[in-house]
Amino acid sequence: MKLENKEGSRVPEVVFKARRDGGWSDISTADIFAGKKVVIFSLPGAFTPTCSSTHLPRYNDLAATFKEQGVDSIVCLSVNDAFVMEAWGGDQEAENITLLPDGNGDFTEEMGMLVDKSDIGFGKRSWRYSMLVNDGVIEKQFIEPDKAGDPFEVSDADTMLNYLSPGAKASDGATVFSKVGCPHCKVAKELLTSKGIKYTEVPGLKTQALKAMGGAGTFPLIFIDGNLIGGNDDLKKVISYY
Repeated sequence: MKLENKEGSRVPEVVFKARRDGGWSDISTADIFAGKKVVIFSLPGAFTPTCSSTHLPRYNDLAATFKEQGVDSIVCLSVNDAFVMEAWGGDQEAENITLLPDGNGDFTEEMGMLVDKSDIGFGKRSWRYSMLVNDGVIEKQFIEPDKAGDPFEVSDADTMLNYLSPGAKASDGATVFSKVGCPHCKVAKELLTSKGIKYTEVPGLKTQALKAMGGAGTFPLIFIDGNLIGGNDDLKKVISYY
């Protein structure tokens, strides 16, 4: 698989079919990038474990820090249809991120990032990457290494922030996967609050999904700054470091 770095090139000229305020909206490449400094990250699919637990939430948590570095907007792109992306954005409460559906894969294909994931029933999807775009020109691109599975090493929010400003302070942020009525989840949230750590709660995930993200299949499952912590006992062990 050849994954070409396109730094110095202009982004592809396409029109995205999105959903806004209950209706259809055509969004052009110019609408997104013209005259703006934009961070865009692309991922394999909405509602998938890594995308939901770390990739999108961390960008959302660091939005204010990115803005301090002159970034006008943060865009998340996936080869999903508009309805799926709209639902995922609502589920994630990602108010600081523009979710962009590349339903036909036009933008992703022209970027050279369209890959075949038919072996897991996904069809054609985007490879995971991120980039900084200045007025439509790709200044910097972080492409995940060509490895089996779904590597997540360089397209994360902290890597992009470090590129923009190595001395920038990244705000703390946590994600708590919970279920209704879980007393252990309540304890975890209270502990995070006591340490002043902002968290996003994601309820209702299946135990199989928790295991896929590296957990034991029990609630809560906690990530801090995009790093897997584990359950309550694990949180108590590391909380003093934050």
